Amino acid sequence: MTTQTMPTAPIDQEPDPLRWWALGVIAFAQLMVVLDATVVNIALPSAQRDLHISTLNRQWVITAYTLAFGGLLLLGGRIADFVGRKRIFIIGLIGFALASALGGLAQNQEMLFAARALQGSFGALMAPASLSLLTVTFTETRERAKAFGVYGAIAGGGAAIGLILGGVLTQYATWRWCLLINTPIGVVAASGAIRFIKESKAHGDTRYDLPGALSATIGLVALVYGFTMADQDGWSSPTTIGYLVAAMALLVVFVLIELRTKHPLLPMRILEDRNRGGSFLGSFMAGVGLFGMFLFLTYYLQGTLGYSALKSGIAYLPFSAGIIFAAGMASKLLPRYGPRPLMGSGFFACSVGLAWLITIGVHSSYWAHVLPAELIMSIGLGFAFVSLSSTALIGVADHDAGVASAMVNTTQQVGGSLGTALLNTFAASATASYLVDHVGHHRPSKAIAQVALVSGYHRVFSISSVMLLGASIACFALVEPIKRRRSRATGQILEQALAN
Repeated sequence: MTTQTMPTAPIDQEPDPLRWWALGVIAFAQLMVVLDATVVNIALPSAQRDLHISTLNRQWVITAYTLAFGGLLLLGGRIADFVGRKRIFIIGLIGFALASALGGLAQNQEMLFAARALQGSFGALMAPASLSLLTVTFTETRERAKAFGVYGAIAGGGAAIGLILGGVLTQYATWRWCLLINTPIGVVAASGAIRFIKESKAHGDTRYDLPGALSATIGLVALVYGFTMADQDGWSSPTTIGYLVAAMALLVVFVLIELRTKHPLLPMRILEDRNRGGSFLGSFMAGVGLFGMFLFLTYYLQGTLGYSALKSGIAYLPFSAGIIFAAGMASKLLPRYGPRPLMGSGFFACSVGLAWLITIGVHSSYWAHVLPAELIMSIGLGFAFVSLSSTALIGVADHDAGVASAMVNTTQQVGGSLGTALLNTFAASATASYLVDHVGHHRPSKAIAQVALVSGYHRVFSISSVMLLGASIACFALVEPIKRRRSRATGQILEQALAN
């Protein structure tokens, strides 16, 4: 594992004396991204009312961001590799901060959706650069595990801050400040990056695969839009089928381009290693299940249980605490036991927590039905994602550092985009079916409407639980035990020595 890591420093080169300061800057930037995710979830019901966003279109507040983020991450990783990871990291920070300000000043839903897409685009520059900077800064195995643990713990703490801050700002000021708050954070982080982070870049061919980026991004947009139209027009609608067929065609074109071009956006060699393949697949399936879950649990807390924005934020705090605790534990256990048991069992715990949420009802108790599920899921996620991030970056050459880092986020964001759109469609379908079965075409009472909404949430949590179970199975099946990986790495070293 120590010899097959991502770009390493020369043997005679001393570790960067500012590396822990650099970790602080990178983690602070991640704080901004995490703040944005949790704050927007808490603020979304208020933004929906203020800007008159329909139930069908509300998911675009999430998917406009995740689509741009996931669709452009691979290109962003390549740009970071070739232009300079520090430079692109700073550009991403500043752009993200400005896009957040634009979203906070949005006057209609179109302006908000556009701002969220811009946030995702600049996030696609910042995220792979930040992970690449971590991996080139921390080259010793135990230090890298500790750095990823700190990174994950601060991200979890940022989620907690975002939940409380989002609740306070939404309830006592306006939801707009939930986006505007990113601007000063971005400026401070950019200043720190200039001072403490060293530049690094890959050498060699620096051409970009623009056809691959366009086909992948447009294909994903068409796929999500097809899922959205299925709720409005039905799965058998020509419009829905047209978008889905076009999406599949574009994604096939993307794969063909990557196989034939000399400068692929996603080199197939990145996916050849079974450990990376297992981590990417687990990340994708987790994204499908988790993004939609947060959206619908927020609407359940505020719409069904009647929680205020602040109370909803506080209700999520145990989730953040569990992630912080588990991330710290994972950083200590990872070097000893390897990623396979931590990822597999972590995703399995998430599946159990999501299954627990199926027990919620219109008058359920938070303490008996929501809190236990949060704790189980959060501890599982803390173990899974720290291990996943480390595994996805092992054995990658310096030239591919950015694209490999981008794949970690790409799989999560693409999964989240598809999952949010798909789960929104399934939830609406389940709600509509319940209403037709119980009141026909008559106007339902408030009580019946609430039960119908909860039936839609049950559908979402059921599908999400199955997806996380699939992520667990993928990790156990594909990721190698640590002893086998060390044995294989030793064999590779011996082969190289004999060849020389």
